[in-house]
Amino acid sequence: MGYIFHEDFLLQNKTARKLYHDYAEQMPIIDYHCHLSPQTIADNPHFLNLTDAWLRGDHYKWRALRAAGVAERYITGDASDEEKFRKWAATVPYTLRNPLYHWTHLELKNPFGVRELLDEKSADAVYARCNALLQQPEYTPRGLLQGFKVSVVVTTDDPCDDLSAHRKIAADDFAVKVYPCFRPDKALQLNGGGGFRSWIGRLAAAAGVEIKDLATLLEALQKRVDYFHDHGGRLADHGLSAIPLYEDEKHGEMEKAFRQVLQGDDTGAAAQEETYAGYVLYELGRMYHAKGWAQQFHLGALRNTNSRALRTIGPDTGFDSIGDYTQAYPLYRLFDRLDSSDQLCKTILYNLNPAYNEVFATMAGNYNDGRIKGKMQFGSGWWYLDQKDGMEKQLNALSNMGLLSCFVGMLTDSRSFLSYPRHEYFRRILCNLLGSDVEQGLVPDDTAWLGGMVQDICYHNARNYFGWE
Repeated sequence: MGYIFHEDFLLQNKTARKLYHDYAEQMPIIDYHCHLSPQTIADNPHFLNLTDAWLRGDHYKWRALRAAGVAERYITGDASDEEKFRKWAATVPYTLRNPLYHWTHLELKNPFGVRELLDEKSADAVYARCNALLQQPEYTPRGLLQGFKVSVVVTTDDPCDDLSAHRKIAADDFAVKVYPCFRPDKALQLNGGGGFRSWIGRLAAAAGVEIKDLATLLEALQKRVDYFHDHGGRLADHGLSAIPLYEDEKHGEMEKAFRQVLQGDDTGAAAQEETYAGYVLYELGRMYHAKGWAQQFHLGALRNTNSRALRTIGPDTGFDSIGDYTQAYPLYRLFDRLDSSDQLCKTILYNLNPAYNEVFATMAGNYNDGRIKGKMQFGSGWWYLDQKDGMEKQLNALSNMGLLSCFVGMLTDSRSFLSYPRHEYFRRILCNLLGSDVEQGLVPDDTAWLGGMVQDICYHNARNYFGWE
């Protein structure tokens, strides 16, 4: 196979090439949603090897390996790191037309300078080259962030977290700003049994509030929102199958069920979980608005669908799917309730089911109010849609139903410090899309205007949207 990842990869016309190389390529990165470990950034250790830096925890690669017939021992099992890497290298040629093929080679090209295709034959040489580089200061977690020209990283953090890692990073005066993001999903899981009660206990301790009813729960959550804000937090995130519906007429029953759950009685939890979650989510939305935050909703995943794998390997190991939940009505109910009292904050919606792209794009547009540019965002292609076709569909839906020029752009949503070429991938796709429009006579051939728009989408819009000092 010939090497295709040259400087003009994905740039299929002269306008696209000019937009990318002259405007997009050198822009800094604001990664406003990821799952990088702040403790790893704080400690800044050297990675053990390329498997440690690249394959560990990567559910995308795990799914591909399983599909290719690779035994679990070489994925999450007890095989050596070198054996696991060789299995991945041997699998890569069979990932053609899967985005992993593109991502893999872009991530080897930058930062490692590998400009050959990864396969069974090249595996050992690539592994040795990258392992040697990983021992250099430029290839530690902090070194990689700076090498990728990352300006801001926003991690994903439990409300109970003391944010000590973030404090250490700030005290070190690290050039890359690392901020927390408030992820209160566990607060919504009324039917979570002992796990839910344990988390409520942690929240109470973190907030210094005895939680005995809904009022004290909200008091504790408010204190944690305040704490995150004091440490640079300006975003919240929620990973839900769909927005839960709050029903006013069930408030008394829901309050009673919550008190019972705190006392160890879960008999009413299942019946009241959705009303409870909807109520807490609404109250959190009011808190975010008061702080000037942005809230994010990742909607539509059907998680942990393989019960045998869940028993043997555990959750979040690559057995999740696109779900087909009802989305429009509950989104409207939550947003309209908040907007009715003018307490709807900046919001980013991420859709996992491509059938709902236009639904999400139009729902976001319903609640712009002319006071904040791009207040309501249809977010970038997420998870299974985080690939060329998915990104193009998201960009087209956004363009057709809203204003692409106001878009806050790409994020990694990754646990890997080597995922930043996803921003390059997105930028190439964006420039090619606009360049193709020029070549077809669909938009004016005004490179300066289009180039400014590209730079806004790649960096400036996000910088202005989130409000960090």
